[in-house]
Amino acid sequence: MVIDPLWKHDTVLLPEAVSALNIQSAGVYVDGTYGRGGHSALILEYLGVNGRLIVIDKDPVAIEHARQRYADDPRVHVWHGSFRDFPEALIDAGINEKIQGILLDLGVSSPQLDDAERGFSFMREGLLDMRMDTSRGESAAQWLNQADEAAIVDVLWRYGEERFSRQIAKEIVRVRTQNPLQTTTQLADLIASVIRKREPGKNPATRSFQAIRIKVNQELDDVEACLQQTLEYLAPEGRLVVISFHSLEDRIVKHFFRDVSSPPRLPKGLPMMPTFFQPPMQLVGKAQRASDAEVSGNVRSRSAIMRVGERTA
Repeated sequence: MVIDPLWKHDTVLLPEAVSALNIQSAGVYVDGTYGRGGHSALILEYLGVNGRLIVIDKDPVAIEHARQRYADDPRVHVWHGSFRDFPEALIDAGINEKIQGILLDLGVSSPQLDDAERGFSFMREGLLDMRMDTSRGESAAQWLNQADEAAIVDVLWRYGEERFSRQIAKEIVRVRTQNPLQTTTQLADLIASVIRKREPGKNPATRSFQAIRIKVNQELDDVEACLQQTLEYLAPEGRLVVISFHSLEDRIVKHFFRDVSSPPRLPKGLPMMPTFFQPPMQLVGKAQRASDAEVSGNVRSRSAIMRVGERTA
């Protein structure tokens, strides 16, 4: 596979995220969302000859990019799969000790959005796919053409917070009986025909496309499963850095960091928590957003929010 050099991706919060990892020269790090490797490349600048970097991505194109770029770098191990399964990637790389850092840059990369064939964008004509991993699983078209109306309503509301979820689902079910949904513009036009009241500056298909993409790729399930495993694999002072791009992701991340950095809540009437109790993780700084300068150069960074935690013991 030849990687198209025109597919560019501006890595969001690049120096901030790598700085937050507090790279140790001989440490072991996981980039759970390689994309086009912006974070990985900068991490490697700080790693010495004894350091290791495990790069993970669902996207076969991203994985091929990593394999081509780092074929001659023994510090890098490339693994195709979901970041929720990073323990498997560590085993595959022969690593059995605690690691020093995990980075998750959630969301869809620019090459995925810009490649019409991937079906992520309502702005480009393409097959209605939306799978990050095109080698497996059910495409958006397959799901939309067989799911019952109630299931579609649930997904559009739960993952897209779409106020017109019932009307959109009803129209999808009506239309598909005559003409199965196959393309992005077909779905976008259907949604536009249903939504009469528009949000200023936002395409009416935005929320639905987000919701369907999250459903097809099990994105929120992956985030929850991954976060719960990080405590087991991070070494003391190891860092977890997570960049989210919408409120559903960030809510999960925020609640996780709150829960693991706070003492347990005890029912009223029980003795006080011993003063020596130490939560398994502590927060590092406050949630951080892209600077005005970064947003002006990359509008997709405007919704990014980064949270950082450090393993305490």
